[in-house]
Amino acid sequence: MPQHTHARTRRCPACDGFPTVSVTTGARHRDGSRVTIRVTCPACKGTGHAISTRTTVTAGK
Repeated sequence: MPQHTHARTRRCPACDGFPTVSVTTGARHRDGSRVTIRVTCPACKGTGHAISTRTTVTAGK
């Protein structure tokens, strides 16, 4: 039986598809849990998908 290939979405090359991460600051809250900050990928703006940077150039008259 033939195998069907699925259309692949292009992953962002900067974050490799992990657009948002939590980074620990090293500090702790009073309850003992760690203080974290949320960081999003600046290249894809948190979508995880590659953004097409190609532009179409047409010849002028």
